[in-house]
Amino acid sequence: MGDSGTLALGAWYYKKTGVEDKCAMCVNDVVVLVCGVAGRSGPDRSAVLSHHSFKNPYPKEIRDDRTLVMDPQQRMLSARYRYKLDETIKKLVGKWESGKNQGVKKEEDLSIYSGTTGHSLLYFRLFQQYKEQSYLSGYDLLNEDLKKLKKKGKHVSFLMGDSGTLALGAWYYNKTGVEDKCAMCVNELLQLSKYVIPLNTSTKEEVLDGKAGYLYSLLFLRSKGVRNDLVTQDAVRQVVKAILDAGQQTAMKERSPTPLLYLCHGKAYIGAARGLVGILFMLLQAREFLEMNELHGVVRQAVDFVCGLQLLNGNLPFTLESPTDRQVHWNHGAAGAVFLFGKAYQVFGDARYMQHAYMAGDCVWERGLARDGYGIAQGTAGGGYALLYLYQVTGRPEFLYRAGQFGCWLHDYDTHGCRPSEHPYSVCEGMAGAIHYLIDLKQPEKARFPGYAV
Repeated sequence: MGDSGTLALGAWYYKKTGVEDKCAMCVNDVVVLVCGVAGRSGPDRSAVLSHHSFKNPYPKEIRDDRTLVMDPQQRMLSARYRYKLDETIKKLVGKWESGKNQGVKKEEDLSIYSGTTGHSLLYFRLFQQYKEQSYLSGYDLLNEDLKKLKKKGKHVSFLMGDSGTLALGAWYYNKTGVEDKCAMCVNELLQLSKYVIPLNTSTKEEVLDGKAGYLYSLLFLRSKGVRNDLVTQDAVRQVVKAILDAGQQTAMKERSPTPLLYLCHGKAYIGAARGLVGILFMLLQAREFLEMNELHGVVRQAVDFVCGLQLLNGNLPFTLESPTDRQVHWNHGAAGAVFLFGKAYQVFGDARYMQHAYMAGDCVWERGLARDGYGIAQGTAGGGYALLYLYQVTGRPEFLYRAGQFGCWLHDYDTHGCRPSEHPYSVCEGMAGAIHYLIDLKQPEKARFPGYAV
């Protein structure tokens, strides 16, 4: 559908909600695009680039690389590059350990997104990679966080809520053979479903802070083989159905052109963090818990709807109400959409979805060196994960090479003049997420975007 389709959808929405000035603005832009009639000009793409992103200084194709990111056969990252990764990781971990507690704004922020469970997550990832005993300090941190949990149900997602701390605790206790504590964590995690399954709950459906984020916690444990006797198929199915029912109910209420629609703070976000992209990606990862008519019906139709929203430059609009080309990062832009389109190709086998993934990936490559920092949610590391995902889906080395170049950007951490982060040492907005990405570059086939890709 491209830009004209997005503008047409915006015109429909504003007409429906009585915002006539914005409806007219969208209609005028459609006329400019389709007919070339003089009117309000579109956004200056160079201005958008300079405000949200740095110009990508790296050659796009492997054949033009002079920094030896890839090995001589151009199939994998070079030994020289991997050695540089280790050097950068060691340097950044030193800085992170010195400053990480300054980055937690609230004493009781236990989240993976910006708080102390995120510290444990990184320590466990470091130990997995390097086997250094000092990194087992994440165990003590996690134990303290589990004691502090209030489990009030205000936040239930993996990234921002209690389920992230509980899921990580269950995984760690299972791995170390402490089965009583593992079962305790799993049972407390399952009790949070009372804030997720009822349709009248105040919990939204989003990945970042809602039901899809809770679904990730369940899928995470099942993927690790952690107490599948407790995290049963029925337990996961109930959450999946709750997400589907809520989306269909909202779509009917809003008379939406898509069979699944989700609102957050009254807005229909598109992107991975709070919108349709992230929710659909999570549902596709949970496809074994979907009925065939659901998967090939409302879910695939909603994926096709998102495909129709993609702009000509590969990015996605911010919301249905504001069909503008803003950020490219994982939260709201093309970086998150790469995962949805790539997974849709894997699930449905339709090459059309892969074309959408390539378009989004090109947008990430061009505009993914973010001025909002180096983290995974709003920064460069999130774009890097999108390129790594393209490599995982296709096996094409050029995507590994491009992901490696995003790693090169992180080698020069804090030298580019990025905007300061509110949580500069955190997993999602800061240094911990960048380190996590650099570690995953060492084993690109196994890389996983924390809290998003199972």
